[in-house]
Parts: sequence; C-alpha cells; structure tokens
Amino acid sequence: MCLICLSNLTFSQDLQIDSLGFKTFEMKEGDTTYVMKQYFMAFLHRGENLTHDEEEAATIQAAHLAYMDSLATLGMIDIAGPFGDDGDPRGIVVYNVPTLEKALDLTQQDPAVKAGRLAVKVRPWWAAVGSKLK
Repeated sequence: MCLICLSNLTFSQDLQIDSLGFKTFEMKEGDTTYVMKQYFMAFLHRGENLTHDEEEAATIQAAHLAYMDSLATLGMIDIAGPFGDDGDPRGIVVYNVPTLEKALDLTQQDPAVKAGRLAVKVRPWWAAVGSKLK
C-alpha cells in the first residue's frame, strides 16, 4: 500500500461500525481495495515513580510483561515492544479494541502503570486490516 496515499485520507468516507464497535472504511488504490480499521497506539513513557528498588522494579516489569502477553493472547494487542534506546518514550503498544475508552482502561490496568513506573498516552491509529511488519 502506498504510505504517502495514507496521508491523503479523509475520514468522512463511509465510516462503518461493526457489531463489536470497531470502526472501518474501505479505501481504493488502483485495483486494490483496503479495509482500513481504527486501532489505538499507546506510547509508553517513563512514569513519575521510579523509586522502586531493583528487586521490586524487576517484579513490576515481570508483571507488566505477563499482562501484555495475556492481552496479546486475548487478541487485544497486535504488536508491542520497547524502543532500542534509553530515551522517552520507552515503547509502544497497538491495541486491537473498538474504543479509546477500552484502550485507556487496559492501559490503566497495566501493573507498571499502576505502580507509576510507566505513563501512557493513547492515540487512534488507522491501518489496513491484515497489515504486518515485513
């Protein structure tokens, strides 16, 4: 798909909401029709509470990873991972849920967010259904 073409999207195009609440629309590019779907991209930032000792921080990180894995197993996360440096933001999560409210709720249940080690900003994001990293 032409990534430059995506910048020309107008979101007033025949937006559909399915029975689960997911927003989609069709986008034609030449002879190809893409079904565009709204996902939610979360940017994980350093939190305000980094006072945990090493053992406690490791326990929180293990709980964070287990939580991410459980959401991925349930199909609520399509991709997630840290950035390759020590900067901020720390990483991303792409939630496959129908609403911003659901994505925000899931972020607030993350053990690392609860502990204050991570803070999260969530934005709606459109991608073609079936998109994958190559």
